[in-house]
Amino acid sequence: MIFSVLVLDANQRSALAVTRSLGRSNYVVTTADSTDRALAGVSRYSSQYIQSPNSETNPADYVNWLIKLQSERKFDLVIPVTEITSQLLLMSHQDLHGVKLPFASYEKVMKLAHKGHLVEAANRLGVPAPQSELYESAPSVDPSIQTYPLVLKPCLSKIYTGTHWIATTVRIASSAEELITILKRDTYLQNTSFMLQEFIPGHGAGVFCLFDKGKPLAFFAHHRVREKPPQGGVSVLSRSVEADPLLKDYATRLLSGVNWHGVAMVEFRVSPEGKAYLMEVNTRFWGSLQLAIDSGVDFPALLAQAELTGQAPTIERYRVGQHLRWFLGDVDSLYLYLKSSHSFKNKLARIIQFLTPRPTKCRHEVNRWDDLAPAQYELSIYLKHLLGR
Repeated sequence: MIFSVLVLDANQRSALAVTRSLGRSNYVVTTADSTDRALAGVSRYSSQYIQSPNSETNPADYVNWLIKLQSERKFDLVIPVTEITSQLLLMSHQDLHGVKLPFASYEKVMKLAHKGHLVEAANRLGVPAPQSELYESAPSVDPSIQTYPLVLKPCLSKIYTGTHWIATTVRIASSAEELITILKRDTYLQNTSFMLQEFIPGHGAGVFCLFDKGKPLAFFAHHRVREKPPQGGVSVLSRSVEADPLLKDYATRLLSGVNWHGVAMVEFRVSPEGKAYLMEVNTRFWGSLQLAIDSGVDFPALLAQAELTGQAPTIERYRVGQHLRWFLGDVDSLYLYLKSSHSFKNKLARIIQFLTPRPTKCRHEVNRWDDLAPAQYELSIYLKHLLGR
C-alpha cells in the first residue's frame, strides 16, 4: 500500500530531511508552507507544493485551510516540524476530523513542553533537574531573596494568545538589578508563568529519541563542531557520536514515565563535575535531523512506519563519526568569526578549518547531487537577503 503524507513548514531544513526520507521510502509526499515556494517544496521528492496561510500570524485561517485540504485530499499522515504549527494543530485536533498527527495528545505534549510541568515530572521520575521555583507572574517575585546568577526560564517558549503567538526568551540574571530589569523589559512576564532556576555551568548535551506508545525504538546523539553564531547557536557542522548511556537512561525514564509517543529531543546541561541536569524537551523534529538519517537512524521513515503500520523496528546501532554540514550556515558562521575580536592566528586557523572539510565522512545538509533544486533555491534566497542588506 502506498501512503500519502503532508509535510508542513516546508521552509525548514528539517522538513526537507523529512521529505527526502519519506520520498525515498516510496511515500507520496506533499509539502506546504506560507511562501509561494519553499525549500522542501522544490525537492524532487515533493510530489506537489501547496501555499498555506501563516500558522504564526493567521492561526485560525491555517486550521481552516488544513480542514478543507484534508477533506479534499485525505492524507494518511500530516507532519508539522515547528513548535508553533505542532501545538496549534494539537490544540485544534478535535476540529481536524481525519487528520492523523504523529504525536501524543496535546495534554501529554504540554507536560513536557511546559517547563514547570517538566521539572515536576523529572523530580517524580528521578531525573536530575536544576533547583527551580515556579512563579505565575512577575509581581510575585522578590529579587532581593534570590541567589545569583540565576536563569529566568518562561514555562513556554511560544505563548498562544488566541489570535497570534508570542516568542519568549530565556534570560540569565547576575544580580537583583538585572533581574528587575528583565522582569520589566519582558512584558509578557507580567501575566505568564516562568521559573527562576539555578545556573548550571558546563556544556549542553542531548539525546534524540523515538518512542512508540511508551516503548523506545531509537536513540541518537551528535556533537556540534561549529555553530552560528560561533559562540553558541544553530549547528552548522555536526558529528554523530555514541549516545551517553546515562542520558539515555534519564530520557527513557522521563519519556516512558509519561507514556510518550513520537519523536523528542531531550536536552541536558552537564556540569564541570560531570553531572547532567535536565533542561528541556523539544517534542518535534530537530534542526540536524539529516545527520541522524545519514548515520543510519531514519527517524521520519521509522515514525511514519510506526504510525501507519504499527511495525517499526528497534534501532540498536548507527554510524559514529558521520559529519553533516549546512554550507551557507557555515559561511555565515565564518563571517561572524572573522568580524570578532579573535587573533589573526585564530582567524587563519578558522579559515583553514572551513576550507578543509572531511570529504569521505561529511555530507551537505541541503546540497545533494540527486536533489539539487533545494540548494539552488536556498542560494537564491540567501543572495537576495545578502543584496538586500
